[in-house]
Amino acid sequence: MSQIFHSFIYQPIYNALILLYNVIPGHDLGVAIILLTIVVRFLLYPISKKQIESQKKLQDLQPEIKKLQDKHKGDKEKQGRALMEFYKEKKVNPASGCLPLVVQIIFFIALYRAFIAGINFDSACNDLYAFVSCPSSINVNFFKILDLAKPNIVLAVIAAAGQFVQTKMMMTKNPAPAKKGDFSSIMNQQMLYLGPLLTLFIGMKFPAGLALYWVVNTLFAIVQQYLTMKKPEPVPAQDK
Repeated sequence: MSQIFHSFIYQPIYNALILLYNVIPGHDLGVAIILLTIVVRFLLYPISKKQIESQKKLQDLQPEIKKLQDKHKGDKEKQGRALMEFYKEKKVNPASGCLPLVVQIIFFIALYRAFIAGINFDSACNDLYAFVSCPSSINVNFFKILDLAKPNIVLAVIAAAGQFVQTKMMMTKNPAPAKKGDFSSIMNQQMLYLGPLLTLFIGMKFPAGLALYWVVNTLFAIVQQYLTMKKPEPVPAQDK
């Protein structure tokens, strides 16, 4: 399985990164990371859109789901059957967003490995295809200002802030106030802060190239999430 991941996911992404680095004027690894992140996000756009739509649909149904849970809270078996019937009636699969998420995670792991390999470049170029030129070295200075091989707190903070905004955007679709003891509400509130804190910690410990990727990826995700979840405004009737 690891060989399949290496040959069919990681290696193409790594080659794309080095290819972009070779053709970009000035040979800037930071620009190559940004471009490759955007390309991969566009390739995964249909998959991630499906995941967002699935989450949105489930959140829109949360009030009704909560009513069913409260109605049958004394009988878990009956509650489960009622929820399954409800999902079937509404044509919703609670697990439908899992597969797209797994696919995205696999690609993002490959991106991470490719960026780290680019930052800690091996001049032997063992993983490069024959048509991709092997650079003698990699310039890790983004616009000759930011060293992508070292952690950068500014990028880490921006990445964490973006993560917070993205999570908050999803939560605002469910305006119902959280009830005391509601496990899902508690988890959502925790993820709102734990996710950004984890991002901040990783950004402060790992090379800035990873934080740069995280910033671009999160900004893309925020825009996609906004476009996907935005409801069309009703067109006012014109007076005749």
